[in-house]
Amino acid sequence: MTLTVGFDLDMTLIDSRPGIRATYVELSARTGVRIDADLVVSRLGPPLEHELAHWFPEERIAEMAAAYREIYPTHAIHPSPALPGAEDAIQAVRAAGGRSMVVTAKNAPHATLHLTHVGLKPDTVVGSLWAEAKAEALRAQGARVYVGDHLGDIRGARAAGALAVSVTTGPYSEDDLRAAGADVVLPDLTAFPAWWAAYAEGADALA
Repeated sequence: MTLTVGFDLDMTLIDSRPGIRATYVELSARTGVRIDADLVVSRLGPPLEHELAHWFPEERIAEMAAAYREIYPTHAIHPSPALPGAEDAIQAVRAAGGRSMVVTAKNAPHATLHLTHVGLKPDTVVGSLWAEAKAEALRAQGARVYVGDHLGDIRGARAAGALAVSVTTGPYSEDDLRAAGADVVLPDLTAFPAWWAAYAEGADALA
């Protein structure tokens, strides 16, 4: 049986904080609305519209989301590096005969731009899904593991019946992630290949 592993994008595979910060600074300059970009990047994870609701009235959110997405490729892609271990994690899945997919709240075109920029090549990219909604894509691809940094990622894994693997590269501590139901907590993706080798061996034995 082919093992499929899902990965979140922001703060799991890439450090998107510099690029998102730059995009919000530009959006603030264009609209004249004060946005605390440092606060924004301290709570990445939920969909764009959730964050914009902190800064704009409801009737302007759709307009501001469109404006943000228009300027995003110019300001956000280049400054955002891969996180340590990201490439090795995806390669470890592939080396074991598995498939990797990215499931993210970010829209798929922007997610693909990020992945291409840092040289990451998952088998599938699915965007615009958050928390429990991520289970739609995970179930469709038969993912048995989902790796993320956010409490919403744990909820998505649980809803899909997948193993919830968390990394502490996002806004939550190991204790926070375990309390939220993470099955496995790793400090970052550099620890993933060793964990994955043991997991895949056990899965093969049960197949």
